[in-house]
Parts: sequence; structure tokens; C-alpha cells
Amino acid sequence: MSTPPKFTTLGCRLNAYETEAMKALSAEAGLGDAVIVNTCAVTAEAVRKARQEIRKLRRENPEARIIVTGCAAQTEPETFAKMDEVDTVIGNTEKMQPETWKAMAADFVGETEKVMVDDIMSVTETAGHLIDGFGTRSRAYVQVQNGCDHRCTFCIIPYGRGNSRSVPAGVVVDQIKRLVDKGFNEVVLTGVDLTSWGADLPMTPRLGDLVMRILKLVPDLPRLRISSIDSIEADDALMQAIATEPRLMPHLHLSLQHGDDLILKRMARRHLRDDAIAFCEEARRLRPDMTFGADIIAGFPTETEAHFENSLRLVTDCDLTWLHVFPYSKREGTPAAKIPSQINGNTIKARAARLRAAGEAQVAKHLAAQIGKTHHILMENPHMGRTEQFTEVHFDTAQTEGSIVTTEIKGTRDSQLVA
Repeated sequence: MSTPPKFTTLGCRLNAYETEAMKALSAEAGLGDAVIVNTCAVTAEAVRKARQEIRKLRRENPEARIIVTGCAAQTEPETFAKMDEVDTVIGNTEKMQPETWKAMAADFVGETEKVMVDDIMSVTETAGHLIDGFGTRSRAYVQVQNGCDHRCTFCIIPYGRGNSRSVPAGVVVDQIKRLVDKGFNEVVLTGVDLTSWGADLPMTPRLGDLVMRILKLVPDLPRLRISSIDSIEADDALMQAIATEPRLMPHLHLSLQHGDDLILKRMARRHLRDDAIAFCEEARRLRPDMTFGADIIAGFPTETEAHFENSLRLVTDCDLTWLHVFPYSKREGTPAAKIPSQINGNTIKARAARLRAAGEAQVAKHLAAQIGKTHHILMENPHMGRTEQFTEVHFDTAQTEGSIVTTEIKGTRDSQLVA
């Protein structure tokens, strides 16, 4: 008797979402005795880790069929096809198609085409994969967009995800209604380049239009959260939602990447340092309790100490709280990999450490400022929940998972609040 497939997910929240879709698709197809690895391609290190994970999984599952998919499989199918441990390589479009998994199940004992990866740039639609909640029983994630039309010089992701395409608003609203009916108290909108949502739809709506529509048409949804945005693309309706909609959570993760104008230009970013600062000031003016996270890259080619200092200062100039610091990793196939002035690895590591230290100081400041304040905390498990700003809160007394608890913050412990 065959055993159900095992799944390993590497990389972003969207990959985790798509793994849930693949679990459903492979179960419907009746696939068994297989290990599926959903890879990430964001850095060369991510691809190395994927290969390492595949070798480990082969040792642990010598008889299983190993199927590799995800962004690294899409951008480097030959890398994985050459691995003795790998039986089949599936592209990012193929992994979401029921017929792929039916073919896998039907052909399990026979010979299947080893590489099933088509041109991702020819894909024009994103299906609304209707995963009715995953992650925790309190929070559900809804994919509203996939792909990216921008070509930042350090980024391979458009070649793994294709061009930007949007899930129609009606499909999104219907899914969120079902999630609310199932008892979810918070929904997170997710995608590769969220602020490009709508550009490919009739009448070219914007992300703010989608947010306002969700909040209007799903009045029983207690909390709506946006995962990550490009601040330069924030539209008027989104700013209006920030100002007027208390159910839109006051936490935005920003794709900033750097704090120096010359490096931003070399990255082919569409904003400058002052744009980032102005956005944060305006968002906080509209919503004083707004907190920001941000992606920042340390050690991009040609980055001098002065350039880096501008990134370091951006942490306080924008009053960022939650930092995702990425040490620059040369990614073959990107324009940045061809820049001759690559930064020494030890320098990159040291600069990344300084950014993380600045981030830790910002977190400590944020935590201290919450003591004595009342928050509405969504419980992820009986002893831990998150505030509206996504700050972790520890409870000594067990609470109901999935509930929203209103309480005063009593203190801090490590990187958590205590209630």
C-alpha cells in the first residue's frame, strides 16, 4: 500500500501557500510514495540549500520518487535534472495544474518525462488556488497576485514566477467570505509584488481598491493584513484605507532594499531614499500606531562604507521595526552578478550584522513603548498571540487559540511582550 506524499517547503510564504495547494492536488490524483521539494531561488545560497535538502531526503527515503518544483526548479531545471537523487523536475506553472499530478499518479511505475518546465513568461493568468486557510487556525493567507514585471538587477524571481498577474477581486472576496465562515479572524493578502495587483485586470484597479472592496463586502472579517508592498506603488485608495479602516492592520512590510540613492539606481529600484522616508512619515501621520518591517540588502556590488551608512541610517530615518537583512549573494543570471566591484564576503557579513543590531535596537524600543498600552491580540496558540502591529505577546494563562483577546501589556521578555 502506498504512503501519502511528503512535502518540504523552502523559501517564502507564497511557496508555503502553494505547497498546501499541491497537497490537495496530489491527494485528489492519488499520488503516493513520493517526496515533493518546493524550492526557493532568491539567492545562490537558497539553491545550494535546496540541493543539500534533496540529498538528505534521498538518504531518508531511498525508495520514494523525488519530485522537485518551485522557483529554483523553474530557473535552473537542468541543475536538478542532473542530480542522481531527483526523479522529476516540475515548473512553477505545472505544479499548480491538476493534470500534472494526475499524470504523476498514473505514470508512477513507468517512465515519466524527467523535466516538465515550460516558459513561465508565457503564463498570463493566476488561478485563485482556493486553499481555505493554512498556517494556524487563527490566520489564513490568500494569494491575490503572482509574478513580477520589474527587473531589479539583483533579483532572479521574475524568471521563476513570470510576469505579474492578478486574481480577480470577486474571486478573492468569495474566498475570504468562506474563510470568515470557517471562523478565521484574520486574513493576509499575499503575492510576489502585491502593489502591482490589478494592472492586468479590466479597468486596472489598484491594491487599495481591492482592500476597500474586501472590507466593504466582508463586514464580518475582523482583521485584514497586507504582507509586503513596494511603497512607491502605494495608491490613494490604499492610503485612504490606512487612514480610515481600523480593520486593516497597522503593519506594513516594505521592499526598500537599500538606503543610498546611487545603489538604489544600480539595483534598478523605482524609488529613492527620500521617497521611502516620505512614505513612512505619511503612513504614520495617517495611522499613528503604524509599524514597518523592511527588506534591506547588505553588500550590494560597489557599496562603499558611506553607501552602507545611508542604509544604516534609513533604519531610524524610517523608524523601521522588523528588519529582514539579506547579505548580498551573487546570483548567476542577474545583471548585478556581472558588476566587477563585488564586495568581500567578510565585509558583507559584518555589514549585515550591523544592520541586524540596528534592527534589534529598534525592536527593543518598540517593545518598551507598548508597556501599559491595551492591544487586541490574535491568539496563534494558547500562550502566544500577536498585536495589530504583528508583535508577539506571551500569556502565562492559556487563552483560546484563534480568539482575539483585549488586554494591557505588562512588560517584555526577550523579543516578546508579556500580557
